[in-house]
Amino acid sequence: MKLVLATRNQGKVREIGEMLKAQNGIELLSLHSYPDAPDVVEDGRTYEENAIKKASMLVEYTGHITIADDSGLEVDALDGAPGVHSARYAGENASDQDRIVKLLDTLQNVPNERRSGRFICAVAIAEPLAQVQVVRAACEGRIIRAPRGVSGFGYDPVFVPVGYDKTFAELGDEIKNQISHRAKALGEARELLSEIICEKRC
Repeated sequence: MKLVLATRNQGKVREIGEMLKAQNGIELLSLHSYPDAPDVVEDGRTYEENAIKKASMLVEYTGHITIADDSGLEVDALDGAPGVHSARYAGENASDQDRIVKLLDTLQNVPNERRSGRFICAVAIAEPLAQVQVVRAACEGRIIRAPRGVSGFGYDPVFVPVGYDKTFAELGDEIKNQISHRAKALGEARELLSEIICEKRC
């Protein structure tokens, strides 16, 4: 059975693929296998809206079960920004480094005790001719003053999860894939996926 990851982001492909590899009989594909797939404009007001939109459009295009996510970083001192605009926080073609620089510049005068925030992730699963299912999860933490670590992607080098003294980029994939917002959401999504697989096989 084919499962399409609705992303071209190699970091997400690697991370989600690692978390879902335990699903027996699943052939994981990404949008790299569908170079002509339509680009989905993520103009929703919430993570759920964006995830559902991506999953819905791409399940129709590919004809296979499709899993899509939308995630972002919410900083309390910035009233929840960058939020759903996390990927475009420093402009449409900005790099991860550009986004981090802008975030740290914006938080420059914010004291350490007010640098709390969280990563949010919504995951949608769409199967042909069926209603889209969506789950949501969060990982609480704080924003440090300078990047640390080389693994991960996005804002990982400046985010320290609660209960740890290292950033996601320092903790590495093994730990991050157990505690992150995406790990939690995909854990719930994996249960939904198991039910879908069982229904198709039983």
